[in-house]
Amino acid sequence: MANAPQHEEKRHSGKTIIVTGGSNGIGQAFVHRLAEEGAHILICDVADASESVALAAGAQGTVEWLRCNLTDSRSIADFASDIATRGIEVDAIVHAAGIYPMKPVDEIDFGEWRRVFAVNIDSLYFLVRAFLPGMRSRGWGRIVAITSNTFQLGVANLTHYVASKGAVIGFVRSLSREVGDWGITVNGVAPSITRTKTVENEPQRRELLEPLAKLQCIKRVAVPDDYAGTVSFLLSDDASFITGQNIVVDGGWTHS
Repeated sequence: MANAPQHEEKRHSGKTIIVTGGSNGIGQAFVHRLAEEGAHILICDVADASESVALAAGAQGTVEWLRCNLTDSRSIADFASDIATRGIEVDAIVHAAGIYPMKPVDEIDFGEWRRVFAVNIDSLYFLVRAFLPGMRSRGWGRIVAITSNTFQLGVANLTHYVASKGAVIGFVRSLSREVGDWGITVNGVAPSITRTKTVENEPQRRELLEPLAKLQCIKRVAVPDDYAGTVSFLLSDDASFITGQNIVVDGGWTHS
């Protein structure tokens, strides 16, 4: 694209950033972008993230994948212990992991309800508990959670997903009140339905892409890179006075 913005290659040089869900989709785009800008990325994901590592080869920063089950507090504790043993200090967390099965509410059993909450919000709680003390002791930190514009819109057959993202937004707003005195900011970024490999492989979602794009001010289907710049900015010193926000990045769909 001739008018594409230029990345600030060393914007995140020297920072260590955890990216959950970095094996594919939106999370993979964050891994690539932040590595290009000099960060050391730790992908926290139970899925194989070797593709994301390979895509970032030659970037200014570095990427490694540490297998971690985000729904298991013990697995996250082991992840944190491994990092600490290596003397690595985590500067920021980008929580991009999320699942969104479509099903009417009266067909959702409690096990599925809990699984959605475990991936989408419980894991964020576990990670913050593990890495917030280090950020506080160093007087600097960034936490960015991927939320969803569905919280503003309300979407049928996604009740458990929308409720979990509402919980993430509440977590962001409240946590920002607790940690601002230590130079730590906490923000959410709310995308819309996005063209990812996962969506392309699911006919029920794929057929929604073009019709929903027509509801936006910018009438094209979103791709993962559309959110990477916002996340990068929120992780930077330029965003040091922005916290407790849920920034909607959806081409103007919610606005419309």
